[in-house]
Amino acid sequence: MTDRLRIVGGAVYDPANDVDGDVRDICIQDGRIVASLNDDAPRLDARGMVVMPGGIDIHAHVASSSVNHGRRLLSDEHTADPAPAPPQLDGEPRSGTGGTIPSTFTTAYRYAGLGYTTVFDAAVAAASARDTHAQFDDTPIIDAGFYVLMGNDAYLLQQIAAGERDRARDYAAWLLGASGAYAIKIVNPAGVEMWKRNVRTVNGIDDTAGFANVAPRAIMETLADAANALALPHPVHIHCNNLGVAGNVATTLDSMRALSGRRAHFTHLQFHSYAGGNGKPWMSGAKELIAYVNTHSEMTADVGQVMFGPATTVTADGAVEYLLHASSGRRWVNVDTELETGCGIVPYEYRDSAAVAALQWVVGLELFLLSTDPWRVVLSTDHPNGGTFTSYPELIRLLMDRAYRDDRLKSVNQKLLANTALADGITREYSLREIAIITRAGPARQLGLTNKGHLGAGADADITIYARDANAATMFSTPRYVLKGGTLVVEEGQLRRTPAAHRLHVRPPFDDVMTHDLARWFERYGTVDFANFPTAPLRDAPVPTGARG
Repeated sequence: MTDRLRIVGGAVYDPANDVDGDVRDICIQDGRIVASLNDDAPRLDARGMVVMPGGIDIHAHVASSSVNHGRRLLSDEHTADPAPAPPQLDGEPRSGTGGTIPSTFTTAYRYAGLGYTTVFDAAVAAASARDTHAQFDDTPIIDAGFYVLMGNDAYLLQQIAAGERDRARDYAAWLLGASGAYAIKIVNPAGVEMWKRNVRTVNGIDDTAGFANVAPRAIMETLADAANALALPHPVHIHCNNLGVAGNVATTLDSMRALSGRRAHFTHLQFHSYAGGNGKPWMSGAKELIAYVNTHSEMTADVGQVMFGPATTVTADGAVEYLLHASSGRRWVNVDTELETGCGIVPYEYRDSAAVAALQWVVGLELFLLSTDPWRVVLSTDHPNGGTFTSYPELIRLLMDRAYRDDRLKSVNQKLLANTALADGITREYSLREIAIITRAGPARQLGLTNKGHLGAGADADITIYARDANAATMFSTPRYVLKGGTLVVEEGQLRRTPAAHRLHVRPPFDDVMTHDLARWFERYGTVDFANFPTAPLRDAPVPTGARG
């Protein structure tokens, strides 16, 4: 492999640098993009092809302890989808298993095979962070990070109840560094505490039925303010209350209004955009919700699109997983970690013949197609909850091809689709520029990753080259070439090399005085000694706080 390369003749889509299909060369040296190279540099011919930055998955579940429990639960998938070692040119190829939750090596190979080079696990309990790092150590090619769970943390809730917002901020900073995480994650704030009292749903964001009478509003405000005060590259990442419950759009809107004016990211909005309930049939609440997002530029989101076919629901929102298990009759696992988070895991299949699944599919597409700013509403399926990451090419086709989308709409259960915007006929089709935004440039900006998601000088040389095809699903499912840090990992559609990946994490400063009180808390309540709780130092330097992209 050479340390220099010139990609010539491709149509470049680099929205972060306002490049929209221009034919130009991309120059690479020592793993970075540079402005120019000497004429004797080796060349890669991309004439007639599309050149984009490497894909970035802002929200997936690929390396938490719950993911490993899911792998143990899905032995039938392992048998049905073995993954032989690929014919690599360099390095040691590894076999594995696929299915909705692939093994570590297979996860990396399949992401790279789609042109993705960066991924974030969206929900990791701090107590199990070592396991996540071990899984990422076993996942080559794709740079990775994770968001650490805090929304039901007993020590944090105690500080909020006592009005100790500064100590809560210092604790959040300590926990990010101690776990080697990238961002703060809230899942169903106060909901796990309420679940312990057999309260399955939250009546509203001011409900105080949980530990220390701390309401969801106070948790979201405290952690949003902490993330912003610490100048974290990514704002607080919020999974709202009442996921999957008819009528939950009201709770989601209340949560957004509570954080109006603050930087905040609301995740898998599709699962939180349902109207109806209280005796009324399920309905789409997407139009109302996306209208609010469109007018509040401080907010970002990912969609969590449902895709028809097999999935596995994996979430720290254990209460909703129990409801899904009870309603579907499918096997499930529930895992508790330090009694401050849980995880329900239920194998599932979204069928286009099922009324609710059809509505979920429509709701996600409405959020995409009614969004006025693709920089702030980006692509996800909440892998593997709404569908696996391998369904991204099909989702891209649905967004780019109205005729195909309309044909699919005709074939799904129509029971709950009256008065939906999609059924009324949305004509919008995404352009290649917009696809580059929602899969690359947008996630990079939302994550504050200044060296990713673009092809300007100084960026990581993470690049995907696609052969054009009228069928967008075909085009995006098999890139011709993929480069990771300047190394050709996919050539002519085949995985050839598996370079080591990098860990993306932060280590914000905090007041050490807080740790004295925290050590006493661990001594009284913890199952892990305070000194042993932090993970070992990571080999990659932390991403600087204050980065904005």
